[in-house]
Amino acid sequence: MIHTRSFLAALLLAPLAAFFGAPPVVAQDDVITGRVIQGWTLPDGRLVAGIDLQLKQGWKTYWRSPGDAGIPPQFDWSRARNVGSVAITWPTPHVFQQNGMRSIGYKGHVVIPLHIQPRSVGRPVRLRGEMDLGVCSDVCVPHRIDFDTTLDAAASTPVPALAAALAQAPFSRREAGVVAATCALRPLTNGMEVTVRVQMPSSGGAEVAVIEPNIPDVWTSEAETNRSGNWLSATSQMMHTSGRPFAVNRSAMRITVLGSRHAVDIQGCTAD
Repeated sequence: MIHTRSFLAALLLAPLAAFFGAPPVVAQDDVITGRVIQGWTLPDGRLVAGIDLQLKQGWKTYWRSPGDAGIPPQFDWSRARNVGSVAITWPTPHVFQQNGMRSIGYKGHVVIPLHIQPRSVGRPVRLRGEMDLGVCSDVCVPHRIDFDTTLDAAASTPVPALAAALAQAPFSRREAGVVAATCALRPLTNGMEVTVRVQMPSSGGAEVAVIEPNIPDVWTSEAETNRSGNWLSATSQMMHTSGRPFAVNRSAMRITVLGSRHAVDIQGCTAD
């Protein structure tokens, strides 16, 4: 079973309303609907499942790194049973431009695949939890989706909707022909600047690079992305929300390149 509901969060909606130049409103209940898709069990015991989201026309929701104008989704699996870990495979998102601001996410319909590692392999999994996400049109409203579904560990046949969503994931380094990925760091007064250089063929059109340092409470600005031949470069500023210094682990850095033909997921970079 899966339920969605909208809720008014004053601390979140007030800045969002100012950001988009519109008064805060409560979204209609049918702006977004969702369901859990029962998938299949892999040979290693992991379960494949998915979250199927359907958005009302004119509304969108956001990717894991939504840009300055987006709201990052958050999951809480603490009430789940027989769940050791949940890995999310994000389908390639769209880049939106609105009122001079960029956001990254999905519109219409999206299936988000999950790979679930049970604590006890072969036994049923109760996928009970919450997904907090933003949905936006002319205004943005936070939503919460409640999950409570028991997954059958005996299922073995791949589900077409989930298989199609997995196929929409970004290319890996190898699949995209990435030759090198470097990260140069430069200290700033209130944080750090990172410049990423990736040697790879074009992914098509005006590429957008997204840099994720994977450091808790560190904000990263939209990257300025440029290409020269087989080299793509992107520069972002990073700042801890408390203003304190922080260390960067290059091997944990994640760079996603979004192009018109495909996207590329690059995990880790070396010193420039």
